[in-house]
Amino acid sequence: MATDSWAQAVDEQEAAAESVKTLTYATRANVLLACLKDAPACAEDKAAQSLLNKLIRNNLVNNTNQVEVLQKDPNSPLYSVKSFEELRLPQNLIAQSQSGTGKTAAFVLAMLSHVDPNNKYPQCLCVSPTYELALQTGKVIEQMGKHYPEVRLVYAIRGNKLQRGMKLQEQIVIGTPGTMLDWCGKFKFIDPKKIKVFVLDEADVMIATQGHQDQSIRIQRMLPKNCQMLLFSATFEESVWNFAQRIVPDPNIIKLKREEETLDTIKQYYVLCNSREEKFQALCNIYGAITIAQAMIFCHTRKTAGWLAGELSREGHQVALLSGEMQVEQRAAVIDRFRDGKEKVLVTTNVCARGIDVEQVSVVINFDLPVDKDGNPDNETYLHRIGRTGRFGKRGLAINMVDSRMSMNILNRIQEHFSKKIEKLDTDDLDEIEKIAS
Repeated sequence: MATDSWAQAVDEQEAAAESVKTLTYATRANVLLACLKDAPACAEDKAAQSLLNKLIRNNLVNNTNQVEVLQKDPNSPLYSVKSFEELRLPQNLIAQSQSGTGKTAAFVLAMLSHVDPNNKYPQCLCVSPTYELALQTGKVIEQMGKHYPEVRLVYAIRGNKLQRGMKLQEQIVIGTPGTMLDWCGKFKFIDPKKIKVFVLDEADVMIATQGHQDQSIRIQRMLPKNCQMLLFSATFEESVWNFAQRIVPDPNIIKLKREEETLDTIKQYYVLCNSREEKFQALCNIYGAITIAQAMIFCHTRKTAGWLAGELSREGHQVALLSGEMQVEQRAAVIDRFRDGKEKVLVTTNVCARGIDVEQVSVVINFDLPVDKDGNPDNETYLHRIGRTGRFGKRGLAINMVDSRMSMNILNRIQEHFSKKIEKLDTDDLDEIEKIAS
């Protein structure tokens, strides 16, 4: 997570303002970017990846993903509900869906709808795993609540120092677990017994941060029994599920069906090559034979990605390059340009394998097959990579480059894992290439 120098930079930036709760959004955005300049850019950093997703999405993603609704009570109205009135809200909720599908908008709407602006005390708490993610949620609240000026928000974050003994008058409090816990317990700035809605956002990021689970649970235990508990996560591994069950009693559960089902809309092929130069020539043959709106090409290392981007540029392609050493806001700018169609090809390492939805992507190419640190097939990464196509109900195309017996073995094991046949493609046969695009 954040380095000591980054944390110090955050403190210094926040201390420069009289009070974070009075900053305009433009000022807060400048604070955010100033902090990000010292942020460690790591592909494995879930908080950075989550922030990246929020920064590059200004609109909701339209898709046809079916929603899977589960509940202990088989008579739940969620199985047959046709209107909001039938939902019998409020109810506790655990919700999982990919980035860009409106999770933040959903819980912001829930908070705004439960606030009584005549009561000048906190009524809704929203806990985010990092300062930057809390800031992004504040932006959404500002946008959705701009016609509701009586409702005010405050940030429970490191650096926002309040006088001892004071009571907050803002109705919505957004913050990180440690500071929020101090404000509810140690300093008593917030009366937890008056809270109507408790939101825990980015639960998968939360559990990856030491101490955040315990702090969140301690906050939840202070709240009244009739407080509505809402937990949101982009992923739903067993660790997230166990955490969610401790936070949210008797929940309704809404989650997307497993992403493996998207494989049904993706045609998968492999190409035999002997070197990276042959793989590059195969790429050129594919581009010469079929029309590609936009493509994402995944490489195993930054070095390979840089070489390939350069070769494609020399061939006249509009190429964007994305890798983990770039800072978060730099990565966001690259993906923004790609999403806007300013570049047609995005060459990247695994930093971009998850959660980046671009409707025009019609082809995903694994220049290198994904493997874990032990050299075994990384099936989850493979799924996320090729899942960048076949989105939004459209058909997609995934092409895998195989350049050795080892990579052929990796491909065979991937086929076995997903029980999906990956067909061989001869890129020297232009007629065959044209057929795969039909």
